[in-house]
Amino acid sequence: MRYVFRLVFKDLLKIPHELTSDLDAFQSSDAHKMVYAEKPWSDDLYFKSTGFLFKRGVDSVELNAFDYEGIKAFFPVYDVESALPFDVFSSIFYLVSRYEEYQPYVPDKYGRFTAHLSISSKLGILQKPMVNIWALMVKKIIMKRYPDIVFPVLQYRFIPTYDIDSAFAYKQKGLVRSAGGYLLGLKRFDWNDIVHRTRVLLGRTKDPFDTFDLQIEYQKRYQLKPVYFFLFGHYGQYDKNINTRNRTFRFLIKKILDYARIGIHPSYNSGEYPQLLYQEIASLEKVVNKEITISRQHFLRLMLPHTYRNLIEADISDDYTMGYAALPGFRAGICDSYHFYDLDLEMETKLRIHPFMVMDGTLCDYMKLTPADAIAQIEALIEEVRKVNGTFISLWHNESLSEDKRWKGWRMV
Repeated sequence: MRYVFRLVFKDLLKIPHELTSDLDAFQSSDAHKMVYAEKPWSDDLYFKSTGFLFKRGVDSVELNAFDYEGIKAFFPVYDVESALPFDVFSSIFYLVSRYEEYQPYVPDKYGRFTAHLSISSKLGILQKPMVNIWALMVKKIIMKRYPDIVFPVLQYRFIPTYDIDSAFAYKQKGLVRSAGGYLLGLKRFDWNDIVHRTRVLLGRTKDPFDTFDLQIEYQKRYQLKPVYFFLFGHYGQYDKNINTRNRTFRFLIKKILDYARIGIHPSYNSGEYPQLLYQEIASLEKVVNKEITISRQHFLRLMLPHTYRNLIEADISDDYTMGYAALPGFRAGICDSYHFYDLDLEMETKLRIHPFMVMDGTLCDYMKLTPADAIAQIEALIEEVRKVNGTFISLWHNESLSEDKRWKGWRMV
């Protein structure tokens, strides 16, 4: 229970608070007070509890969603003295803890919990930061009851992030992979790809995935502070990165480090084999000569709680995986960072989660949107984040800025 109150009051509303279960201490205090319980113990501000936060273990839950003041609400309560007709703190905990992902579900072909399975998608609220919205409802109620409490003014923020799955399309691939690329082009009768590959390898034109100078230009022009995640594992079925011993690739990473924060993009199988994760982090640390503490899972392969436990064991402090591949929106219902709560162990961890709202591949590959429609989707999400003065995080790839093949026309996005 303490976890969710820290999240609401410390992380989201940013005001000091003290929690007590000592009724005598509570009643004798002269401070502004509120009660969260199954019944009011005083005439102070009262939020009725359903008891959900006091339960142990993970069990099936009936949310009983309903509409309240034009938005969805969970865990209805029936008490005229309650400041809200629903248990707002249980609702918040349910979403941020990803309670539903601890229930049995049918994963997709990559082993992921998909957007379409989520309660937020089914209720049509995936594109709204419900946790932030509910927290602001609490703030409004407190301000009405205690108008002398001063809440800090929060500011909207934007953090662009890049996943570097493959730094180059044709260059630095080695003789065998380059020959394989030519054979594939011949098999498909893709003469444009063959010509383009040849021109790049002969140095007559720039590699289409090499958009890093453009990224740096954007960063300087718009005063951005991006975060990069480099895939730095061995080549495999789902890991098509450049050889980690390649000097050009290593030089690129060092160059990006001069302009941005760098994290690990753990390889596809690192979730099942944690030793791979440790090796990849150590290898990247040797290149940048500094500790790597941030990450985002390749293919967004997040399996709770095991993925996060592995990251904690590897001394990762911040993770940026919380989001869906198939749909944009707010997977945990929140647009601010927060600490991971391990439901199985019933404890708050030191791992800080930074949820992202939209990924380029979601818009282009999953939703098959045009660039214009993609812009409309993104603008709507940004507006939702602005309303609550939250943090908008986008996920892009170097290749989606290339104006090449399926990404033609997407640079404007």
